[in-house]
Amino acid sequence: MKILIIGRTGQLGSALLKDALASGHDVLAPSKQELDILNEDSFLDAMIHYKPEVVINTAAFHNVPLCEIEPVKAFQSNCIAVKKMAEISNEFDAWFVSFSTDYVFSGEKRRPYIESDIPSPLQMYGLSKLAGEYAALSYNKSIIVRTCGLYGIQGAKSKGGNFVDNRIEDSKQNPRIEISNDQTVSPTYAGDLSKAVLQLIDHQSKESGIYHLVNEGYCTWYEFTKEIFKILDIDVELVPVDRRSKTGKMRRPLFSALKNETGAKMGIDLPNWKDALSRYLNIIYKK
Repeated sequence: MKILIIGRTGQLGSALLKDALASGHDVLAPSKQELDILNEDSFLDAMIHYKPEVVINTAAFHNVPLCEIEPVKAFQSNCIAVKKMAEISNEFDAWFVSFSTDYVFSGEKRRPYIESDIPSPLQMYGLSKLAGEYAALSYNKSIIVRTCGLYGIQGAKSKGGNFVDNRIEDSKQNPRIEISNDQTVSPTYAGDLSKAVLQLIDHQSKESGIYHLVNEGYCTWYEFTKEIFKILDIDVELVPVDRRSKTGKMRRPLFSALKNETGAKMGIDLPNWKDALSRYLNIIYKK
């Protein structure tokens, strides 16, 4: 297929570019300077000249605390730009795939959320991503992939690096580390998510709608960090703390693990989070 990938330098975009090329797809992955999602004309030019069959948008404004301070910027990137790309993709009869988040949920369910659960975001980031979901799904051939706790080989620069790498760096500087034990998530390796997304767009029975694609299982950030240090034999004191799922006044969902029901029915499954973490750490830290 001819695939246009937006956000090629991010954790997911870089994994998608590598896997799509390895799978034999014809891929165009412009830089942000060549295609800025806030510039409708640059996206339209790419569609006219490349004529992709699938557009995969991994670009977003996903610094959660900053979304509270800059809500207009959050909605511009996470909703308005997504709407425009979905609309133009629809005009070119191309599939449009964009990504959303566990933060569209409140966390009150206390069990993994499935695709049909009703969203109820607690902060501007979740609100802006939910608005983007609705905007995209108002057009034909639009797919929203919700994921959770993403980490990848290309660290998330907008967040100052990914969670795994940051905790390893912390361990080099501090003999005692406090980690949140109040938030339950489904940590997801970008390498696994990338392969699942490519499976999805290749699938003959795919339909427009929402898909939860995450590594199987769930844990708290404390449990996740404990597993990182166990795999790498890092000896520091790890202290679980209850931050009541808040950063300042901003609220995060206490339980935002996701369950893959729709994709699983199509045979699209991701490995368990412990397996994924072990493979990631072996690639990066056990060369």
